[in-house]
Amino acid sequence: MKLQNKVAFVTGAGQGMGQAIVRRFVAEGAKVVAADINLASLKDGLADLGDSVLPVECNVGDSASVSAAMAATEQHFGRLDIVVNNAGVGGLDSFLETPDESWQRVIGVNLTGTFFCAREGAKLMIKGGQGGSIINLSSTSALTGEGPNHYCASKAGVMGLTRGIARELASQGIRVNTLVPGPTNTPMMAGIPDEMMKDLLKGVPLGRLCEVDEIAAVAVFLACEDSSFMTGQNVAVNGGMSFI
Repeated sequence: MKLQNKVAFVTGAGQGMGQAIVRRFVAEGAKVVAADINLASLKDGLADLGDSVLPVECNVGDSASVSAAMAATEQHFGRLDIVVNNAGVGGLDSFLETPDESWQRVIGVNLTGTFFCAREGAKLMIKGGQGGSIINLSSTSALTGEGPNHYCASKAGVMGLTRGIARELASQGIRVNTLVPGPTNTPMMAGIPDEMMKDLLKGVPLGRLCEVDEIAAVAVFLACEDSSFMTGQNVAVNGGMSFI
């Protein structure tokens, strides 16, 4: 029960890594605000967790939506200790053929959304006076450049954002770290053609996709006191694809 009496806010909680993180946090004793743009899917996927989870509709790329979700968090649980910025989108656009709207959407969700949620979450943590932990999800694509250009750029931006706000928030007792997954068995990966997947796995020394529960386990580590002297760090969970 490493997160006993903690309140967490997890974005992109309707499926994949986000849902796995919510479930693992609840198993470790936390109350969780599960945020997703698709409220119906969110409620269906987490209904069995009962009162431990508060589902909220949230478009992370819209600051007003994020502020409303954070207000619901404070009203319902009275505090906030952990933010996990997991919500993300991808695409298969080549650089020269990337439409403006595709670039704006990926940057808007993956990078701007992380900024909005970290900023508003930190305000609640500071108000509570007990510090906290912010975990930003990046990607090995940010390190290797393998993947769509807008996705790589957004996830590299998340790493830079993490370092900057980690320095600024340290005096408030708020730790900020980046969790850097490699290719993970999520619905986002389902659209990748078989041949592309085979080529991708050739670059993973452990020879397989990561499972969502493996990501959730590291999220618990970064959220709890086991990582109490870590901030501004990139923690890679990528089967050896790169070494930070």
